[in-house]
Amino acid sequence: MNPQPFKNICIIPMKKKLLTLAAALLGAGLIALWTVRAAGAEKPAASPRPSLTVSTVQTERASLPVALSANGTIAAWQEAVVGAESNGWRLSEVKVNVGDVVRRGQVLASFVVEMAQADLAQTRAAVAEAEANLAEATANAQRARELQNSGALSEQQINQYLTAERTARARLEAQNAAAKVQQLRLAQTQVLAPDDGVISARTATVGAVVPAGQELFRLIRKGRLEWRAEVAASDLAAIKPGQSVRLVAGGGAPVTGVVRMVAPTVDTATRNGLVYVDLPAPGAAKAGMFARGDFEIGASNALTLPQTAVLLRDGFSWVFKLGADSKVAQVKVGVGRRVGERIEITSGLEPGAKVVASGGGFLADGDLVRVADAAAPAKAKP
Repeated sequence: MNPQPFKNICIIPMKKKLLTLAAALLGAGLIALWTVRAAGAEKPAASPRPSLTVSTVQTERASLPVALSANGTIAAWQEAVVGAESNGWRLSEVKVNVGDVVRRGQVLASFVVEMAQADLAQTRAAVAEAEANLAEATANAQRARELQNSGALSEQQINQYLTAERTARARLEAQNAAAKVQQLRLAQTQVLAPDDGVISARTATVGAVVPAGQELFRLIRKGRLEWRAEVAASDLAAIKPGQSVRLVAGGGAPVTGVVRMVAPTVDTATRNGLVYVDLPAPGAAKAGMFARGDFEIGASNALTLPQTAVLLRDGFSWVFKLGADSKVAQVKVGVGRRVGERIEITSGLEPGAKVVASGGGFLADGDLVRVADAAAPAKAKP
């Protein structure tokens, strides 16, 4: 018997079964794919998440001062020079140093007093001798007057006695004047402060023999300082005495001053004029410091924002303006005056525009944000 036909009969049913199974699996896969796609089509798309929660502010109109900027140097209002009044005396003591606050009449230094005391004693002795000579001459002149009509003395002798009296009186006055000079020289052995103030310089050295007129100390009178601002000639007309000035010196805290006077002349080389500004409370400012200040010459209305809302990028000022769809747009703005925590917006925004109050450095143009509700005010506890 030939086995080949039987073999073919067995293979054909198996192929049919495999084809049927493959077709069933393919159909099941297509059905599953269609089901997944249908489910995905029915499911709504997920909404984008906000990048940041922010608070917003609106541009506001405010009256800002109009300022005129200038540079200048802080100097002493008046500086007194204290020197030696007598010649050739030796300094025995120096009682103050640079920076000391002194009062009018306070002893700053002392000279050796022995020579002055000896000269004064000698002069007083001469005064006593002159007084004795005057007493004798006065007695002789009185006797001559009594005997003038008796003929006991000649007219010449009487005139001699009267002249001797006048001469003795003149010598006494001369000796009294000399005594006053010596008393003055003795007083000059002490160097006194001519006014209240602060010692700004000292050249006095113990043991030095100084000539008359040599400088020993410099004194800032009353401790008063002033700012000498250099202002262009075209701007001098806007500055008036009494105007307020705000300046900063040496990176310290701002100092407030008042315009005292405007110089009557202008430097022909720089075409700048000096404006003298009194500093009633100079604080950390020192004479010789460079300072920059602003003169408040008026006020004007301006559009403002808090300084925290303005971001500096690539040398320009930007804000993030809030749109109706809660997305922010990066807007370039122009800025002007700064007063306190507010800054003037000169261009780029309209009045009432809403911008991000702070945190702009974490945002990009077109970001979606969540606007935080203003916190309700806390109720006062009973």
